[in-house]
Amino acid sequence: MGILTRFKDIMSSNINALLDKAEDPEKMIDQCLRNLNSDLGKVKSETATIMAEEQRAKRVLDECSEEVAKMQTYAIKALEANNEEDAKKFLEQKATLTNKLAGLQEAYDLSHANALHMREMHDKLVGDINELESRREMIKGKLSVAKAQERINKMTSSFASANDSLASFSKYEEMADKAIDKANAMAELNRSTSDNSIDDLTKKYASDSDVDAELAALKASLNK
Repeated sequence: MGILTRFKDIMSSNINALLDKAEDPEKMIDQCLRNLNSDLGKVKSETATIMAEEQRAKRVLDECSEEVAKMQTYAIKALEANNEEDAKKFLEQKATLTNKLAGLQEAYDLSHANALHMREMHDKLVGDINELESRREMIKGKLSVAKAQERINKMTSSFASANDSLASFSKYEEMADKAIDKANAMAELNRSTSDNSIDDLTKKYASDSDVDAELAALKASLNK
């Protein structure tokens, strides 16, 4: 059978090794599952055929064995009846059946071995499929976590950029505050200078008025 030519390949296939070499494990798992399910369908069909052949070969073998035993029994009965010629014919038929039996035994052994191979392949494929289905869910879960982490990393990067912008904004705000403080200081200095000049001028004229008043008072006392 064609499927039996793949027996060694199927039995020696290493799912873990395939996944380790895969660049995209999830896609590799999906492809492996498709291949394995296809093989499993063929294995089931071939197994049914080979098991039917095994049963037929076993039935034919058993029937031939029974005929050999029967010829032996009839030969004994013929001798017991003192009929050596009949006994000889039964023994000749037994010999023919015995030769045939060897071929039937060989055919049955081959059918039986093929059936065992099919069952081994079936069990191997079922086990691989179950493992891959389980690992597919695990890998998908890990990929989901990885994608979530990537989104978090991008968000964290955005926050870092925003923090840098805020830091720059704070720097500009500090520069603006310094400029305002400087302007206020200059205004304060300007006001102080203006007030001092007015005060000095006021004192000047206030001082002259006192002298004039004192001079007038002195003249009045002298009747001048």
